Amino acid sequence: MTAQKQPASDMVKKQTLIGVTVAAFVAGFFSGVMLTVYKSKDIHTDAGVHMAAQQPETPPSMIAELEKAAEQHPDDVTAWIQLGNACFDAGLHDKAIDAYEKALKIVPDSPNVLTDMGTMYRKAGKLDQAIEAFDRSIAIDPRHEPSRFNKGLVLMHDKNDPKGAIQVWESLLEINPMALAPGGKSVDELLRHLKEGEEKRMKTEG
Repeated sequence: MTAQKQPASDMVKKQTLIGVTVAAFVAGFFSGVMLTVYKSKDIHTDAGVHMAAQQPETPPSMIAELEKAAEQHPDDVTAWIQLGNACFDAGLHDKAIDAYEKALKIVPDSPNVLTDMGTMYRKAGKLDQAIEAFDRSIAIDPRHEPSRFNKGLVLMHDKNDPKGAIQVWESLLEINPMALAPGGKSVDELLRHLKEGEEKRMKTEG
């Protein structure tokens, strides 16, 4: 059996980098975590994420057309990814997850689709499933930066597990010491302030 070619539309959406005015987890450095929406449509960069301009919200009529196309061509992975992306943009979490799951049945080893799906799980409040999706992505591609960044953000922001977030982001810096969070903050700087905040908290509690 020949390997299936990765579809051109299979890329991590800019929204998938879950966070960022990255704020609030260290007083004076973060002023409030905002989970910013980013776009990444049809351009794929070497890093796997294209910081494209924000697009207008996907109209329901377009989603209906994409649903019809995917149902008519159930073996077309690109159709399911496009539907998932449109539902992602429209904030239709469950529909996006369902479309991404169908895409993954065809191409199960796509770290980008897994990361987008993990983001939708996070938006739907299904945090364990989000982390599981990010872990699957990392297992497929250990150098996949968006999945590591997002896993750390879910641990820190949603799971209240700063130690876990520190471990994940340290592993990201081992892959790329120059890694950037969305918005331009360096992960190294982010991590340094997080560690300083944890040290102050431990001293206060001690």
